[in-house]
Amino acid sequence: MSGYPTSPDTSNSDVFQLSFRTTISAATVIILASSLVPVAESGVNPGLRLDTGKQIYDAACVACHGSDGKGTPTTIAGFDRPRTFPDFTQCSQTTPEMNSDWKAIIRDGGPFRGFSQIMPSFRDALTSEQMDKVIEYLRHFCTEPAWPRAELNLPRALVTEKGYPENETVITTTVNAHGSPGVTNEIVHEQRFGVKNEIEILVPVDFENQNHVWYGGFGDTALGLKREIFSKLNASSGSIFSVQGEAILPTGNKAHGLGSGVTEFEAFAAFDQLLPSRFFFQLQAGTDLPVDTSIAPRSLFGRAAVGKMFNQGHGLGRMWSPMLEFLADRDFQPGATTNWDLLPEMQVTISKRQHIRANAGIRIPATNTTGRSAQIVVYLLWDWQDGRLNEGW
Repeated sequence: MSGYPTSPDTSNSDVFQLSFRTTISAATVIILASSLVPVAESGVNPGLRLDTGKQIYDAACVACHGSDGKGTPTTIAGFDRPRTFPDFTQCSQTTPEMNSDWKAIIRDGGPFRGFSQIMPSFRDALTSEQMDKVIEYLRHFCTEPAWPRAELNLPRALVTEKGYPENETVITTTVNAHGSPGVTNEIVHEQRFGVKNEIEILVPVDFENQNHVWYGGFGDTALGLKREIFSKLNASSGSIFSVQGEAILPTGNKAHGLGSGVTEFEAFAAFDQLLPSRFFFQLQAGTDLPVDTSIAPRSLFGRAAVGKMFNQGHGLGRMWSPMLEFLADRDFQPGATTNWDLLPEMQVTISKRQHIRANAGIRIPATNTTGRSAQIVVYLLWDWQDGRLNEGW
């Protein structure tokens, strides 16, 4: 029931055979879908009942996806499997996808989400309720409930870290809106391993203006490990809690303002809550602990983000997520006070597959404003598990 990208290049003979088999297979599926229309409209057919997810799956999906969810063999299905043909028994493939992702492809076909036309539209063959039932049936093929579901993978805020273990790459750029010029770029690569774990590599590339002279180079590189502690998903709400530890190495040039000059260890906890009507909030709290406090002070930080998800196309198209972050940090130094910032922002999905996203906002100092400039913050996010950069458009 998932969409597929186009197959790689083949010889003319292979192309003819693939085209022929694909045409026959697509025609078969379309004929089957057409035969289901009276059932969807009337709800009564003594020869073909579609009351349960299994009945719908057996009638509309099993020809391509197999009775076991692993996919019908190519020799029987009549088409070559694309690279991303789904195996619904693989929890690592299915749990990072939301029910709405599957429903969009079932309703409008593969091309709606940047996949191949091999996956047809069932808009006129199945009701919305029947689509929900077959999606629920598809979920049973993953037999390991410990995997957190994608509904808990809330939109990524510009600063506040979230609890869900990711497979993504994010490039964030921060520019001082006024005052001393400065540009910071952070390249973050996150890779999930196992059911609950993620490794993270952060490489900053900074540009600082000191006395009208620009200096640029790598900042302090960070290596992190995230571990999901628990997650729970209900019909319209859910929560996830994770902890993460990082080692921040002094790879930047402190003299030019590109690093702290000391190794630091950072630890934090992240809690995310999905609320009814697709509202959500995220909380993060942690500490930075340098090994030499004569070079850099210890500090505490707290962050929170609140927002809501909106989708075009009757809830299945492009997603917009307005958010507001509340940011606080304080050094362990005599006379230090807490810095408070506000950060309104908007995330939007760019690609049809929604694996390329952008976010933009402005970070506004609310206290201790002397020497602290408002900053424009933007990022570009690539969820590489959902497809290559050139796929899904």
